Amino acid sequence: MADRIASDAPAVASHRTHLVRSGGTRLPALAVPDAAALAAGDRIRLVLDGDVCHARVEGGADGPVIRGAYDTGGDLAVIDGRDDSVAPADVPNRLVEWCRAADRERGDAVELDELDPGFHYGLRAPGERAVYDILDRPDTGLRDIARDLDG
Repeated sequence: MADRIASDAPAVASHRTHLVRSGGTRLPALAVPDAAALAAGDRIRLVLDGDVCHARVEGGADGPVIRGAYDTGGDLAVIDGRDDSVAPADVPNRLVEWCRAADRERGDAVELDELDPGFHYGLRAPGERAVYDILDRPDTGLRDIARDLDG
């Protein structure tokens, strides 16, 4: 069984942040707090209501943001390949879905839980408690082989 950790555990750093409007869309994006030490281009795992998603930190007008969370890294690659950085209609944006289900919109506060700095984070509404499964980082050797195959 995987190790689990609660959002209120001493080992979890929780960062209060908020949802913002990013770019030309009306969809919510997650403002990345300075304390999370993430920068544009970083790829992370983001847990939304127990579901692990893939997300990329992007530069925003007021600092780094996360505009979407997707089921697979392949979904994220499809989005990376588009000039306008908007997900195709058949690739669900789990961050937007989570915001709707949690009744969160632009301007609302959220908690970004740092589970493994630079790799694994969780998102929840303030005052709520979450329990997360701890993820292992990907094998860097396999990632290097995949990068070599891609050219």
